[in-house]
Amino acid sequence: MNALPTHDDVLAAAARLRGRVVHTPMLRHPLLDQLAGGTVLIKPETLQRTGSFKLRGATNAVLKLDAAQRAAGVVTHSSGNHGQAIACAAASEGVRALIAMPQDAPAIKVESTRRWGAEITFFDRASTDREALAQRLAEERGAVVLPPFDHPDVIAGQGTLALELIEDALAAGFSLDALAVCTGGGGMIAGCALAAEGASPGTEIWAVEPEGWDDTLRSLQAGTRVANDGKGALLCDSLLSMRPGELTFAVNQPRLKGGAVVTPEEVFHAMRFAFNALKLVVEPGGAVALAALLAGKIPARGRTVGVVLSGANVDPAVFARVLAA
Repeated sequence: MNALPTHDDVLAAAARLRGRVVHTPMLRHPLLDQLAGGTVLIKPETLQRTGSFKLRGATNAVLKLDAAQRAAGVVTHSSGNHGQAIACAAASEGVRALIAMPQDAPAIKVESTRRWGAEITFFDRASTDREALAQRLAEERGAVVLPPFDHPDVIAGQGTLALELIEDALAAGFSLDALAVCTGGGGMIAGCALAAEGASPGTEIWAVEPEGWDDTLRSLQAGTRVANDGKGALLCDSLLSMRPGELTFAVNQPRLKGGAVVTPEEVFHAMRFAFNALKLVVEPGGAVALAALLAGKIPARGRTVGVVLSGANVDPAVFARVLAA
């Protein structure tokens, strides 16, 4: 296992990424505060350059490659958001990128990944070991694997979003009591936990997962990594990791306060709320933290709670159905 990233790694990533990723704003809405019974501070990573927080970790990882690694190129596996991010970061640095994507990945994510100039190979989500596939492709090319979450530089990069929110909250006179984070493989929440550890140690970090894909919560309860059965709904395509990463769980286990699980109906409600009240487009996986808050599954009454909206790359047909429901 690689060495675990630290708070200092998140600080270094923040310096490295300055001017390369968007410092997304901190948003509030009076209706949201009213419904939660507290102060809700939204971190809209939907406004990031590739439409998700993933650009942070991908860019940090690409920037840390040495000259030989850059010349060899990079390989990753992704349902879309990390693939887009690696494609974008690699293109910015003149590095070749190959992305392995599920055959059922949303077309908007496939098209965006191609637009950045990456090569794509498709695999069957149900029958393929995506990590083994990425490793084989990398070995064939002599390339470097940059996985979507279980990598110290990726984790550190993702944590920069929490640093920004904590700093912006303090500047506005708020101290975060809790931060709700959309969770798949655990890279973003691991980075956020490390960021808070040094910048706001009193902040509780809550993992939010879709129903049927709650491997982080169940792993926390079991004290060891446990896997999903893969039979849950595929709505939140960006959060369908089979189990927490080795690195991410090692970071998260001693640092997370707890977790919440949301239903598809709660996700739809959050997406509609984000569109109607916040005027933001949020993909299903990017809306789960907001869904948990609106459903009362994150303690918010009388408290200041941060909520990450992690991605905006929703299939237009899916979004149309959500808004019409």
